[in-house]
Amino acid sequence: MDSATKDEMQPSLPPGSSCPGPEWPEQERAEQLARGAALKWASGIFYRPEQLARLGQYRSREVQRTCSLEARIKSVVQSYLEGVKTGVWQLAQAFEAVQGAREALGQAHALLQGMAMATQTLKPLREQVAQHKQLQVLSQLLPRLWAVPAAVAHTWTLIDAQQLLEAYVCLRELEQLQEETWAPLGGLELPVFEGLGPLAEALGQAVEAAAGAAGQLAREDPALLVAAVRVAEVDAEYTTSLELAPRDWRQRCLQALQEGLERTHFGTPLLPEPGALAGWLEALRVALPAELAIAEALVAPCCPPHYKVVQLWAHTLHSGLRRCLQQLLKGPALAAADAFALLHWALHVYLGPEMMGSLELGPEADVSQLEPLLTLENIEQLEATFVTQIQANVAQWLQRALDGEVAEWNREQEPDTDSSGFYHSPMPAIVLQILEENIRVTSLVSESLQQRVHSMALSELGAFLRSFSDALIRFSRDHARGKAMAPHYVHYLLATLNHQSALSSSVSVLQPDGVASGALAPVETALDELQRRICRLVLEVLLAELQPLFADLPSRRWLSRSELLDDVCERTERFCQDFSRVRNPAAQLLLAEAERTVVLQYLCALMQGRLVCRGADERTQAAARLQHDAAQLRELFLGLGLEESVRCAPVLLALRDLLNLRDPMLLGLEVAGLRQKFPDVSEDHISALLDLRGDVSREQRLAALSSLQAGPQPSPSAGRRALFSLVPAPAPALSSCLPSGPCA
Repeated sequence: MDSATKDEMQPSLPPGSSCPGPEWPEQERAEQLARGAALKWASGIFYRPEQLARLGQYRSREVQRTCSLEARIKSVVQSYLEGVKTGVWQLAQAFEAVQGAREALGQAHALLQGMAMATQTLKPLREQVAQHKQLQVLSQLLPRLWAVPAAVAHTWTLIDAQQLLEAYVCLRELEQLQEETWAPLGGLELPVFEGLGPLAEALGQAVEAAAGAAGQLAREDPALLVAAVRVAEVDAEYTTSLELAPRDWRQRCLQALQEGLERTHFGTPLLPEPGALAGWLEALRVALPAELAIAEALVAPCCPPHYKVVQLWAHTLHSGLRRCLQQLLKGPALAAADAFALLHWALHVYLGPEMMGSLELGPEADVSQLEPLLTLENIEQLEATFVTQIQANVAQWLQRALDGEVAEWNREQEPDTDSSGFYHSPMPAIVLQILEENIRVTSLVSESLQQRVHSMALSELGAFLRSFSDALIRFSRDHARGKAMAPHYVHYLLATLNHQSALSSSVSVLQPDGVASGALAPVETALDELQRRICRLVLEVLLAELQPLFADLPSRRWLSRSELLDDVCERTERFCQDFSRVRNPAAQLLLAEAERTVVLQYLCALMQGRLVCRGADERTQAAARLQHDAAQLRELFLGLGLEESVRCAPVLLALRDLLNLRDPMLLGLEVAGLRQKFPDVSEDHISALLDLRGDVSREQRLAALSSLQAGPQPSPSAGRRALFSLVPAPAPALSSCLPSGPCA
């Protein structure tokens, strides 16, 4: 498309509508965008040659459209110009109106200034009018004002006479008169009303005093209590325009009720003295339910329902008691009896059916909402105090019992006996009674206190047993050294064995329900140790008597005659006869230990090597003597009452078999059998026994000792006690030692 064609396609502007150069960059940019859009439209329309024939039609259409737009624009501009002309005319009219209003305001301001000056001249007149009105009111109220002092004095008289309702009526009339004069006088206080403040305060104090003595008034003068409560309630609804502080007599009345209760029952001067706590608690047990009964039956009908008198009484008494107990616990530590009484009373009596848990106490009391009387810290403090003081007392009581028992050990007469002939002393019963009563009585308080006292009792019993054992050692040592020769030393040792048996058989009474059974194990162990110590002390005396009798055993005289063992049996029987004064099973234990002591001494004598058999006849004779001695010892202890199952005499029969063996080549079998029966037999003991035979060669000895080492090891046996290991044997010659022996 050539340039001429393009020029023809561009729309021509009508005359007079050509735009000058752009005055703003935005206008120039808008024209460029419009021209671009027109060119794009024209290039799209006349893209094909056959459409160029319609160019004239498009031109004429655009010319018509342009003319239409120009006509519309001219119309809009003409309308806009007419609106501007109308607005300018209206502004001119408004300006003229503003000028007129301004002149009118100036005139009004001048008038107001003139009126203000006139008002200043009327101020004295207004003051005169106000004073006239006040004088008019005073003149009208003057007769009543003259009667105010007399009314005040009369009200004081009514208060002194405890006619509270009448006094309150008079007070209200005076205050009403004061209110009637206060507003007209512009808040001016007349001197005649200066006494109303103290008068109202005196009436309030009278109401408080009556409320504080509610319990007594409910019994003696309920009308006065009702009057005080009605005054407090009526005054709570009273409102006044006077600028007075609120009296709030209702709250003061309720507070006086509480303070009166606390002062009556828990005043500081009424706190119990040390040792008088139990009586004070008992008095409270009687007084508090009676106070609640009075509140429910007498005080509650005198008060409005919203006072909740029974609940107020219960909670006030509880709070006062709780505060009093807290104050008591902050003071010096309580005695054990007081601590126990307080714990039992607070945990059981106070909440029990005798007091706050009474069925006669109605639901109005609402005791379920009460705080615990004693906190956990208080209970812990009281329990610790009780246990500490009881422990000191128990230790002192047990020491006195022990001192009294020890003082009797040096008496010139034998210990006392019971109806069965056994040595007897009240000491075990006293000890157990002291401990058992303390454990039992604490079950009335709480399980925790019982467990504490139970642990304390077992600890003190263990300490008592240690002290008892130490006293026995001192008693034995002094007797042995000759410092204090006890005429009946053995008898009192046997009596202490009965004491130990009594304690062992009855210590289970210290085991309360719910405590682990192993708690008594340390005490039982200490009792067993005490029993062994007593038996050892008794047998030391027996051993001291028997040792001289075994000095000639074995010997040639022992082989031929039985006088040596007869003396032993006679001395032993005489010594053990007193065992009949000991109760079983301790008596059986003593007899078994006595038999064991005799057998041990017998074995010690055999092992000394004082006798060597010269031939088969002497070996046979020695074996027969061993058999005879075993039978004699058996008869002795069976005659004394020993059970056969605990005898130690069969060891002599085993030694008899070793001596009576004809063929020395079989000694190995016999030695191995002896080892099976008595596992603690040693090579030294076997060598000493082989020396007693007198016919064992070195090779036979080595073979027998080798069988002791090579033979089967003895099987462990429950309850088997050492025997040969307690028997000293002479050191063997070097030639008799095996390469693996003790002297190798």
